[in-house]
Amino acid sequence: MSQHVISIKVENKFGVLARVAGLFSARGYNIDSLSVSKTEHEDISVMTIVVNGDDRVLEQVKKQLNKLIDVIKVSDHSQQSSIYRELALVKINCPAPKRGEILQLAELFQAEVADVALKSITFAVKGDSEKIDRFVELTTPYGIKESMRTGLVSILKDKD
Repeated sequence: MSQHVISIKVENKFGVLARVAGLFSARGYNIDSLSVSKTEHEDISVMTIVVNGDDRVLEQVKKQLNKLIDVIKVSDHSQQSSIYRELALVKINCPAPKRGEILQLAELFQAEVADVALKSITFAVKGDSEKIDRFVELTTPYGIKESMRTGLVSILKDKD
């Protein structure tokens, strides 16, 4: 089994997300990450779905997605040259004596300070999943109070 990053351009209509997600669940796939946003065209949305699965079965899911009336285009970005990004908000326990240390660590990851409280700092970290995983791993000893990740988004690189 391998990880697939599927990008699906769809008409921005009620119920499309449920139908697309239903195709994955009907085949027994757990969606690891799902991101939906409008595109440069107000009536078109793009879904980025990250799923682990058998290549052969996933090929069938892509064919079925292409048959849905509201689907415009399906692309497997994991098999093409793509740019991937994710955003995480991580709230870390930050007592005064550790504040400088934590801020230095955040600077190494180009994490943006999103909020400062008396006993915590919330950082916004963006990049590939491995970068965010590493930031979380290195800040865990300080005590992560809360974290939230957007899920992966992807766009194909231009060939020229």
